[in-house]
Amino acid sequence: MTFQRITLALAASLLVAAPAFAQTKLKWAHVYEPGEPFHTASVWAAEEIKKRSAGRYQIDVYPASQLGKENDINQGLSLGTVDIIISGSSFAAKAFPRIGVTYYPYTFRNVDHLLAYTKSDIYKELTAGYEQKSGNQIIATTYYGTRHTTSNKPIAKCADLKGLKMRVPDVPAYLAMPRACGANTSPIAFAEVYLALQNGTVEAQENPLPTIEAKKFYEVQKHIVLTGHIVDHLNTVVAGGLWKKLSDADKKMFSEVALEAAAKASKEVAARESELAAVFRSKGISVTEVNTGEFRDTVLKNVPFEQYGYQKADWDRIQAIK
Repeated sequence: MTFQRITLALAASLLVAAPAFAQTKLKWAHVYEPGEPFHTASVWAAEEIKKRSAGRYQIDVYPASQLGKENDINQGLSLGTVDIIISGSSFAAKAFPRIGVTYYPYTFRNVDHLLAYTKSDIYKELTAGYEQKSGNQIIATTYYGTRHTTSNKPIAKCADLKGLKMRVPDVPAYLAMPRACGANTSPIAFAEVYLALQNGTVEAQENPLPTIEAKKFYEVQKHIVLTGHIVDHLNTVVAGGLWKKLSDADKKMFSEVALEAAAKASKEVAARESELAAVFRSKGISVTEVNTGEFRDTVLKNVPFEQYGYQKADWDRIQAIK
């Protein structure tokens, strides 16, 4: 081989190797199962960012708490162990309590109200407050589902929860409605809820209909009560350390892809949710509509916003969104 050919071959090999040296590898973590829309949308987003960046970013998505529970991955944003997560506003509220008002019962009327909120000035204000306190960046919000109650006894009104042993996540806003209605709440680990319902350790729980389906809670509960107490949602959050390193063009690209992924997952969740009441009834499960206004009024009377660090003015602004 001549010197000229050697030089050309070396140059070609360097060109081929160059993208690998320029590639940035990132970790995207969440606690949801691989089959859920939140994971499939995250994987789509990771692939889309790789494609739109011409391979400059390689993002590996870790589902099902592979990199830790939700509290762990939130802390990981600051520790540098994760770069992107999807997580509830209740965890963001640990850094900036005001943003947790979105988990106060009956803040949102339905999925359309939630999605309208994500385009509002109060959304921009609350996410900016979180970003200022935590250093991390919220770039999208996904509809998780509307939380309802399942029980082994009929429930027609708020007072019917009195004394009921109910599993509720150990998150202040989740506890508000059950405790306001008099339930005895228990923070059993999510993976143990089915067994706890089956053996009578608890008599009730609350989750969105798709979760009730996915975790098969309907197999060990006779009644689904459409309390609709929280229109739940997840934020896509980028670690502050990564966000500061991104160019303006890449920030725009990450945000656009995250918003598209959130829209995909939200649409899929809402579509399945709309089918499930009929599915559960076909299985012989009692599915009951209740006067949610009565539940809402009981919470407003018994649960002050200030005890959680929320501001009623923020809640009122969200209520006013059309």
